Amino acid sequence: MKHPEKYQRGYFMPPYPCMKWAQKEYIDKAPIWCSVDLRDGNQALIIPMSLEEKLEFFAKLVEIGFKEIEIGFPAASETEYEFCRTLIEKDLIPDDVTIQVLTQSREHIIKKTFEAIDGAKHAIVHLYNSTSVAQREQVFRMSKEEVKEIAVSGAKICEEYRKKANGNITFEYSPESFTGTEPEYALEVCNAVLDVWKPTPERKVIMNLPVTVEMSLPHVYASQIEYMCENMNYRENVIISLHPHNDRGTGVADSELGMLAGADRIEGTCFGNGERTGNVDIVTLAMNMYTHGVDPKLDFSDIPSLVEIYERVTRMKVYERSPYAGQLVFAAFSGSHQDAIAKGMKWREEKDPEHWTCPYLPLDPKDVGREYDGDVIRINSQSGKGGIGFLMEKKYGYNMPKKMRENFGYAVKDISDRMHKELLPDEIYKIFKENYLNINAPVKVIESHFKQDADGRISAQVTISVNGGEPKVFSARGNGRLNAVAGALKLATDVDFTLESYDEHALERHSNSEAVSYVGISANGKMVWGAGRHTDIIVSSIYALLSALNHILG
Repeated sequence: MKHPEKYQRGYFMPPYPCMKWAQKEYIDKAPIWCSVDLRDGNQALIIPMSLEEKLEFFAKLVEIGFKEIEIGFPAASETEYEFCRTLIEKDLIPDDVTIQVLTQSREHIIKKTFEAIDGAKHAIVHLYNSTSVAQREQVFRMSKEEVKEIAVSGAKICEEYRKKANGNITFEYSPESFTGTEPEYALEVCNAVLDVWKPTPERKVIMNLPVTVEMSLPHVYASQIEYMCENMNYRENVIISLHPHNDRGTGVADSELGMLAGADRIEGTCFGNGERTGNVDIVTLAMNMYTHGVDPKLDFSDIPSLVEIYERVTRMKVYERSPYAGQLVFAAFSGSHQDAIAKGMKWREEKDPEHWTCPYLPLDPKDVGREYDGDVIRINSQSGKGGIGFLMEKKYGYNMPKKMRENFGYAVKDISDRMHKELLPDEIYKIFKENYLNINAPVKVIESHFKQDADGRISAQVTISVNGGEPKVFSARGNGRLNAVAGALKLATDVDFTLESYDEHALERHSNSEAVSYVGISANGKMVWGAGRHTDIIVSSIYALLSALNHILG
């Protein structure tokens, strides 16, 4: 890259070291969540949501468990105003949910905002103005005192309108562009606003410290938050809120470290939609807590339904690799990963542990509405026998012996490689059926009869057709029924083979379940496999032997 000297670090460290947050190991309780999908997320859309779409998304956010939802900037557009009025007039806001509205520090906008929320049982009026060096110098061309006065005058106007308003109204203030503001000055402005509002235990105030633009490593933001928490007036009556954006790709880290530093509340969006690189992704934040054993107080147990609504009403896409929600986040294509997951799942079945643990899966996919079949193991040319065998067992019930899994795995991988595509479960099952299961050509066993001889061996009379020819009866003896049938088949085909492996299991666990048999035979130094399926275990074993033999002959 050319000219790195063109850039400088535009953030400010606190006046003294603030690193107490670094002594904490994890976040031990959920913050107050505020969804800004319907305001910050909506304003970032090429085509903003319609009224009907906003109403549907609002209902979904309530269902998930959000108790605070920022619904818009009512003074900014008629759609935003109408949405707010519709929620209130049609009584669509549950009693335990608070709507939040945004306003600049200008009287005519504050007036319109209070008109919009008239009749709401609970509402948050969110006042903001920019305080950063860049905004003061380049946009407003004002001094620190002049910018502080914008905040103070807005706070006073809000207080006057609250006195005349109906309902329970909470105030929130944001020194916008906080990360580009000197911490001492941001604190001065916030304290000046607090001195107007004078929060009490019964009427707390939210002070929102936004990462309007990410400028630093996350630990710098955490230090800034710790400084504000330690020095803010009325701290016991103030809810410290964070509103991180994602310009440097560390919005989640900013939020997590900011909570360690003392923040009580998070504003963000589902899947991180928002201006530029977006807001912090609340799904990721909440699920990160969940995987540490902390209840996030939000219900993302059906992420696929949330993704469907989000993609439809926003016309955005959830990236396939987005944490927890992406279509491929639980998918393993790599053979070694698949093998480890398959063995981990088997271990879980055997041990039934209290806590979740499985290689490569930090979360049980079922906890977010995903399935093991088709979601966890995905098959392409990079896959291994373990993953392919796992899929066949979990989805279709076929628990092949280890060596057969390997043989089948190579067959599937070869087909995927030649087709240059992922193979879906039904395609893999089709390969199994066409190449391994109940293959009765060119050799077919019509019927077989057995009797036990005096020496304990089994005599068999087997009626066999070869290449569609006239059925003939062949007699042979063996140390078991399958061994005797193998002898008869050798006589019928002149193929010298050795029965190397035999396994069987019930396809399902009930009285009339079909049996599945697996047979491996060797001929001319080559090992081949076949599978048989039938309600009679003897018939299924013969079918498996025939399938293997026909593989050689075919």
